[in-house]
Amino acid sequence: MNKQEQCRVAYYYPPSFSHSILIALDGEKGPGGGTGNGMVKSLLDSVGYPCTAPNAVLTIIRGLVADIDIESEKYRWMGSARIDFYALQRILHLRQYDGCISFVPAPGFEAYGEPTSYHGKSTGKHDSCSPSEEKSVKVRHHGYQGPNIDLENLEWRSISGPFVSVWLHNVPWGGEETMAAPDAKFSDGYLDLILIRDCPQLSLLSLMTGLNNGSHVKSPYVMYLKVKAFFLEPGPRTKDPTKEGIIDSDGEVLARGKGTYKCDQKTPMAYDKLQITVDQGLATLFSPI
Repeated sequence: MNKQEQCRVAYYYPPSFSHSILIALDGEKGPGGGTGNGMVKSLLDSVGYPCTAPNAVLTIIRGLVADIDIESEKYRWMGSARIDFYALQRILHLRQYDGCISFVPAPGFEAYGEPTSYHGKSTGKHDSCSPSEEKSVKVRHHGYQGPNIDLENLEWRSISGPFVSVWLHNVPWGGEETMAAPDAKFSDGYLDLILIRDCPQLSLLSLMTGLNNGSHVKSPYVMYLKVKAFFLEPGPRTKDPTKEGIIDSDGEVLARGKGTYKCDQKTPMAYDKLQITVDQGLATLFSPI
């Protein structure tokens, strides 16, 4: 692709995400969604093109990074400095979260975690629904249902918390200055999983400064691997079980648990089990010949 050529992206994602991608790639100046646009940064970086203001999916986040991303909204008047400011606050008053993650590792990453079985058949309180809810579910099922994968017969592994951060990435860049997953590749059929389970505060501060070039993944406190499928079972805060956490997707809140920032607001999903699988090559990039 000639880096001077314009391109269009068609992708199913929350409106603010797709809107900000389209205006960025069109070169239109206007408001975007999310906290930075890592997908656009990743697209432009892959062809050596700079990510400027006009060229200003992506991630599932839980723990430290999600807390910084969402809770720092109270300091929006500070501009982009709010992220660094609130990151320092959260590191000094560090939270850990209970829970468990399960995943199907990519080849070469089978040593991570412990063997487990697929936990996707939930029997929790969110399984039952009223007739009106059933009708709503049927409407959603007219859309694309994801890849046809026999999840139960895959080789699942699991890692239990507590966690400082769980970060699942589809592209290298989480923002214009955040290379969260340096080994992520377009259409490789995998997601990059970045985990921090336990980390001293000073080491965490040093680790966060390496996000601009991806060197954070070399830290002994970081587990970095590729997965084909991912299953999150979120839990409460380790030191305060009366409070839960936030699940964030590219700056958009998917779920807010009890006692979280603006927990009274409605969210697209409950703070409960979350499953993600990869459909390789589903998104398409178009460019003039």
